[in-house]
Amino acid sequence: MGLKIKGTFLVAVVAVLAYLYRDTFDPASLANARVLVTGASTGIGEEIAYHYARAGAQIVLTARRENVLIKVRSKCLELGAKSVSYVIADMGISEAREQVVEKAVADMGGLDYLVLNHIGYTPFQMWDGDVNHTRLLMEVNFLSYIHIATMALPHLTKSKGSVIVLSSLTGKISTPYTTSYSATKFALDGFFGSLRHELAMQGIPVSITLCILGLIDTQSAMEKVKDKIAMPAYPARDAALAVVSAGTSRIEEMYYPWYVRPLCFIREWFPQARDSLIQKSYQYKPNQTMA
Repeated sequence: MGLKIKGTFLVAVVAVLAYLYRDTFDPASLANARVLVTGASTGIGEEIAYHYARAGAQIVLTARRENVLIKVRSKCLELGAKSVSYVIADMGISEAREQVVEKAVADMGGLDYLVLNHIGYTPFQMWDGDVNHTRLLMEVNFLSYIHIATMALPHLTKSKGSVIVLSSLTGKISTPYTTSYSATKFALDGFFGSLRHELAMQGIPVSITLCILGLIDTQSAMEKVKDKIAMPAYPARDAALAVVSAGTSRIEEMYYPWYVRPLCFIREWFPQARDSLIQKSYQYKPNQTMA
């Protein structure tokens, strides 16, 4: 009898979890949505733009390289985007960030989704003491996110829109070779988690989705981790779809791929075993040249 009750309880728990985490994404709901995607020239940002395009959204793209953005814009239009424009901007420059939001609102007449995806370059290496690089990375990976979100918030409030923040497993669990990068991602978690509370307390109808991603097979990521990490990389296109789906569903936190959620859930349970597993997943040669 005891086993039967436990079995029934387990089935009930599984059913509840399946309901809570069911996929309710409907691409049709994004038709004519007004979307700003930063870091949209390559990798996950590029794939995010394509998913919005397939749904018939209006899109403003931004990155530093115009020649690449032109190609992304062209493909977005081929895929069915309602309209696509772009802004060349260096996210390390305050004035450039302001121009991005102003153009997006002017071109689309408002804003429904703000997708913050851009990152500054950082090598995948042991800490080398470069404090200035860390300061620059905080400006691009963290402070610029706050700046853009703050400028976009009045427009998102009008549309009851969403902020989608691309983060990383390294913003939840510390890992080797990512000291400065990890610091910026932990900062995003703290700031946007607090902001989510404040918006709810003030009755402001803007959702914030923090996307926690594992290793994704973008070209830049694969070049960095080569010969240094022993774990599979997952498709950028699938990661981008998970991001778009989570933002549309107004989920607070999204985890991709499958292993990221359980790792975040149990991260404090067995700290010594966790750290040992992490360190064994990375390759290190004492005399290796820093990349």
